[in-house]
Amino acid sequence: MTGLRPVLLAAIAAPMVLLAAPVSAETASAKLDALDGRITRLEDLNQIERVQRTYGYFVDKSQWTQLAELFTDDATLEIGGKGIFTGKKRVLEYMQTVFGPDGAKEGMLANHMQFEPVPDVAPDGKTGWVRSRAFVMSIGGWGLPLYENEYRKGADGKWRISRLTGPFTMYTSWDGWGKWAMNNTWPDKFDPPPDLPPSTVYLTYPAYYIIPFHYPNPVTGKAFIPDRGPAGAYAAPPGTAEQQHSLTIGRMADGTQPIAEQGGN
Repeated sequence: MTGLRPVLLAAIAAPMVLLAAPVSAETASAKLDALDGRITRLEDLNQIERVQRTYGYFVDKSQWTQLAELFTDDATLEIGGKGIFTGKKRVLEYMQTVFGPDGAKEGMLANHMQFEPVPDVAPDGKTGWVRSRAFVMSIGGWGLPLYENEYRKGADGKWRISRLTGPFTMYTSWDGWGKWAMNNTWPDKFDPPPDLPPSTVYLTYPAYYIIPFHYPNPVTGKAFIPDRGPAGAYAAPPGTAEQQHSLTIGRMADGTQPIAEQGGN
């Protein structure tokens, strides 16, 4: 907007001389500031959603090094119930250990399709969020993760994932969820071991777990805080130092934080 500002200001101010009560240059400048802010917000929302969609395409063909570059240096990763991995290097280590080295492989199937994105940006324009659903088709079966991710805008103006949280709502073999469904909350089953235990060991289908919304109701402005108690068990007893620490790192926003401007996109 910087280079266009004088032109736009002149375009807005020129007709004002024909009005009986012309709008001041200060008022025109304020309107341009508001317009500049709205355009920046829309560009931020678009970029956040673009980063998340790119993550899915990198997962498809095991582009783990490229995927890790989407994260901040201090990012956290929590997929399913496997625990929390901290830092970009650990994100890459997790992906390459669990899914093998970079590159598409013969006989490998991993389609990571994403839907229903709801992006938000904080009023200061430095932090953002996305809630989106994914449908995963792999050689192991089918899965339905639901992302509640956080993003940070760097000094270079680019958005990166600062926290990826992807609880599964359903996980099944090729027999299908109607015949065979399984839990996906094994913090001790996979290598590499996580840096922290899962923030919550939730239950998947046929149990039902409502992943907290990072945003309030867009019409009423009221937060919807689901009851998490019956859905699962904590990875460590509530109140222990281990569990309290994992919650400060991995707990999802629940809509009560002043994180998003009211009025939607």
